Amino acid sequence: MAKIKVRIINQSTNPLPEYLTDGAAGMDIRANLENVLVLKSMERILVPTGLFIELPQGYEMQIRPRSGLAIKQGITCLNTPGTIDSDYRGELKVILINLSQEEQTILHGDRIAQMILHTVEQIKWKSVKKIKATKRNDGGFGHTGKL
Repeated sequence: MAKIKVRIINQSTNPLPEYLTDGAAGMDIRANLENVLVLKSMERILVPTGLFIELPQGYEMQIRPRSGLAIKQGITCLNTPGTIDSDYRGELKVILINLSQEEQTILHGDRIAQMILHTVEQIKWKSVKKIKATKRNDGGFGHTGKL
């Protein structure tokens, strides 16, 4: 497995994100908070991490929900997966929403999301008058069964 070098600044007191197993695709990222956050039901908030990264061109960092947080507390990420572009140099922040019926508490250092490094290819458009037909063609939502 290739190891891509990514420069990082950590302005939090949390440890750097790390892979917890050899087969892990993502690394958990933690909340960098001065105060406890209490998320009401259906409330969304932008949570800072204190992390700043310099991705090589041709890569993105995807921010995704943590399954344990989702099932146990009903907290997930909006705009999923969130994309951190290779030319972004600001602090990584995570949009969280509480989908449970109860208030949920987030503390400094809580693992709030995971990040996955992904390669990116850019499109070079080729304008044409016609595109190839397929069996599906323009069959959209629900074309293979019920919506």
